[in-house]
Amino acid sequence: MLMRTDPFRDIDRVFQQLAGTTSRPAVMHVDAAREGDWFHVYFDLPGVDPDSIDLTVERNVLSVKAERQRPQKDGVETVIAERQMGVFSRQLFLGDTLDTDRLEASYDNGVLTLRIPVSDKAKPRKVSIGSGSGGRKQIKG
Repeated sequence: MLMRTDPFRDIDRVFQQLAGTTSRPAVMHVDAAREGDWFHVYFDLPGVDPDSIDLTVERNVLSVKAERQRPQKDGVETVIAERQMGVFSRQLFLGDTLDTDRLEASYDNGVLTLRIPVSDKAKPRKVSIGSGSGGRKQIKG
C-alpha cells in the first residue's frame, strides 16, 4: 500500500490547484535527430489519449498540444496524485530546410513521433558554370 509521506506537499498542491498556479510547468519532453534526409522528433506523452493530441504547422512553427486527464471513479479515494494532468503544449521552430508539407506523425506506446523530410531545395546539387568559350562545367554546390 502507498502512503502519504509529506502532508505539507499535499496541502501546497491543493493550494496551487485552487489558486490556478503550479510550481512545476507541465513539461512535454522532446528528442530530435537527423538521419540522412529525414528529421525525427519524439515527444513523450504517456497516458495521453491519441484523440486529444493536436498537431499544427503554421509557417515554420510546429505546435503540439495534448491533454491527460485523471480517471474519476465514484467511491475511489486518491492517496497519491503526483503525475501531472491537464494540458501539455510545446512549440518548435523548424528551419526552412524541412518540408513540412510531407510531415508524417504516429503515436505509439506514449510517444508521438514525427518524421519530417529535408526539403529538396536544401539538398546539395550540381550547378552549371559557363566559361568564356561557351563550355559548361558541373560543380557541386
